[in-house]
Parts: sequence; structure tokens; C-alpha cells
Amino acid sequence: MVKLNKIYTKTGDGGTAGLVDGSRVSKSSLRMTAIGEVDEANAAIGVAIAALGLGEVPERLLTIQNDLFDLGADVATPGDVDGALRIVPEQVERLEREIDGMNASLEPLTSFILPSGSAGVSALHLARAVVRRAERAAVALGEQEVLNPQLISYLNRLSDHLFVAARFVASSEGGDVLWKPGATRG
Repeated sequence: MVKLNKIYTKTGDGGTAGLVDGSRVSKSSLRMTAIGEVDEANAAIGVAIAALGLGEVPERLLTIQNDLFDLGADVATPGDVDGALRIVPEQVERLEREIDGMNASLEPLTSFILPSGSAGVSALHLARAVVRRAERAAVALGEQEVLNPQLISYLNRLSDHLFVAARFVASSEGGDVLWKPGATRG
């Protein structure tokens, strides 16, 4: 269990951060970039939860926020550490089931969707874009170091989940805001 009595330790004042295995890396490393992007994605999902209020989608998002802490721990644990917290296939599969469940009630897309709509829908689209950035950071790290492939799959599926969740919420609020190609040409 995590117990934090003191928030500042001064151990990072030299520009390094500690990892789960006890090693230290530069705060500008690919690993720390990926950890930071996952943290930002989690915060963006928190904003979406606040904008959406109560309901099925926000409850799923709370579960996802917990998963993202697991995922952050996975990224922060280099190499093969006994008992390391890792993203597992079941977490990815849960996202897929939820995507399929939400998508079943939606009309097929006929155009690209503008990341717009209500505050909740817009927050979901923003969270999706932030998750895509976290995925790119994790892929970059995975090109340099061994990384759990399930965490890349999770991030990829999560951005799809957030896209479908935005459409799912929008469907009860008048529908998606569709792109109209060339509509703004004079």
C-alpha cells in the first residue's frame, strides 16, 4: 500500500526521478516523458468525469483512471521485476467489451467528427487526444527499451474507447458535430 506523509523529498532537485526498481533516470528521459503523458491523460479523464456528472460513462472512466495508475506503475518499472504491477490482457479486453457495448447503439459514421459538442463530449475528445500523445510517448520508449506490449494495446484501445464514449454521450444530446469538408471556403 502507498503511504505518503511527506510530499516533497528533494531527491528530484538534481533533475532525476526514482523508478520502482530503485534506479534513477533523468526527468527528461523517454520513460519520464511517457509517465508524464499518462499522468496528463488521467487528469484529462478526470476533467471529463467532472463535466459529465453522474452516470454509466463517468463510472467507467473512474475504473480507467485506476487502470492508468497501474499503467503508470508498469512504465515506471523497467526490466523484469518480480511482482511488478503490469497491464494485463483482461484490462484491454474490458475496454473492448465496453467499446462494443456503446457502439452497438450508434449509427455508423458518415463523416469525420469535430471534437466539439457539450462540455462533457468535448472533454472526452480532449482526453482522447491526450491519450494518443501518451501512446506516442510509450511507443517511443518501447522503441528504445523493453516495454510491456499490453500497455501499448491498452492506450490504443483507450483512445478508441474515449472516441466512442464521446459519440455515445453525444447521441443523447443531439448527435455528433460533423465535419463539412470545404464548408468554410469563400
